Amino acid sequence: MRCLIVNGDDFGASRGINRGIVEALRDGILTSASLLVDRPASAEAAALGRQHPGLSLGLHLELDPDDPERAAAECERQLARFLELAGEPPTHVDSHHNTHHDPRVLPNVLAGAERAGVPVRGHSGVRHLGKFYGQWGGRRHPERIGVDGFLGLLDAEVQQGVTELSCHPGYVEPGFRSGYCLEREMELRTLCDARVRHGIRAREIQLIGFRDLPARAARVVTAGEAT
Repeated sequence: MRCLIVNGDDFGASRGINRGIVEALRDGILTSASLLVDRPASAEAAALGRQHPGLSLGLHLELDPDDPERAAAECERQLARFLELAGEPPTHVDSHHNTHHDPRVLPNVLAGAERAGVPVRGHSGVRHLGKFYGQWGGRRHPERIGVDGFLGLLDAEVQQGVTELSCHPGYVEPGFRSGYCLEREMELRTLCDARVRHGIRAREIQLIGFRDLPARAARVVTAGEAT
């Protein structure tokens, strides 16, 4: 069985990003999102997460790899802030710009996630796929985040087991500062395109969220015991 988690990063970065992630959940294939806890729109994002209980909500850590001595404290603080905002622990942990992969901060991230009992992107049994992204080599590549690009990723990258595809859907509002702007709305259109949902179904790929992982693991164990 091939299972796919579609995770929207940067939830809470702005109201436009929040609106796009909810739309991708409601009208598209998004199943999960990662929350930034220290942004002006973070509280709104957490409230939206509570209104959509089917959404798997994780923590999108913001860490400075050049200050590794603060990493442990920041992990704990941001985990506590997540709990305050969301009212429950995260379903998964990852980080802004994937800084958690830096070996100077990774041990602290893994330790915090282990205490919370949740997986860390790229360091669990869930394979991470980060190629649905519209900028490579300092240039824009819109073809990578169109419908054909998405379906090509399914064929080339989604293997047996569970794959997490990270994405960055959203609406860009005036004043939003990011090097990745127009691409967010392009991603959103792709995620909500009926051809994408049909393509997932035709390939017999099951859409799941991080919330579904414990139940899936239990089924695997039960099946193994029966053989």
